[in-house]
Amino acid sequence: MTARVVILDRDGVINAESDAHIKSVAEWHPLPGSLEAIARLNRGGFRTALATNQSGIARGFFSEADLATIHEHIAGELVRLGARLDPIVYSPDGPGSDAWRRKPRPGMLLEIAERLGVELDGVPYVGDSWRDIQAARAAGARPVLVRTGNGDATLAAGHDLEHVAVYDDLAAFADAWLAAGDSPV
Repeated sequence: MTARVVILDRDGVINAESDAHIKSVAEWHPLPGSLEAIARLNRGGFRTALATNQSGIARGFFSEADLATIHEHIAGELVRLGARLDPIVYSPDGPGSDAWRRKPRPGMLLEIAERLGVELDGVPYVGDSWRDIQAARAAGARPVLVRTGNGDATLAAGHDLEHVAVYDDLAAFADAWLAAGDSPV
């Protein structure tokens, strides 16, 4: 049986993507329905976790303390809806890094699996970019693409998306996943 876990990317999935990097709470804007989707998943018995590249740290755009403040804000917004993301795992490494945790490498997903004591077979990793799909495949998780953020560009790029479910946004994914019951689609 698949673990009752859903792993999410952050930028472009939960909140609006920014080429300038999200450096503060003031720059963080949730996508419509995304926080409510997490709450629905939680109420449906799914634990939700976060795996996000945050290269702005390596680039000097913001600090790990700044990122912690943003994640505390997200947690507070979710608490108001009776929801949570746990654990939250990130890679502070920059582009070109061969760090094990930085997507498209599988390190963050494998760390989440270890921390939760689950196997990733069948566990969805919902992302908006090719590197999210690659990380999910490398970790043995189920890749899911949303069209928000970089999703439409990822679809248009001609990558191998065989066996990748595609949804308009996180809310549409959550609705479909919950409607499928014990046999998620």
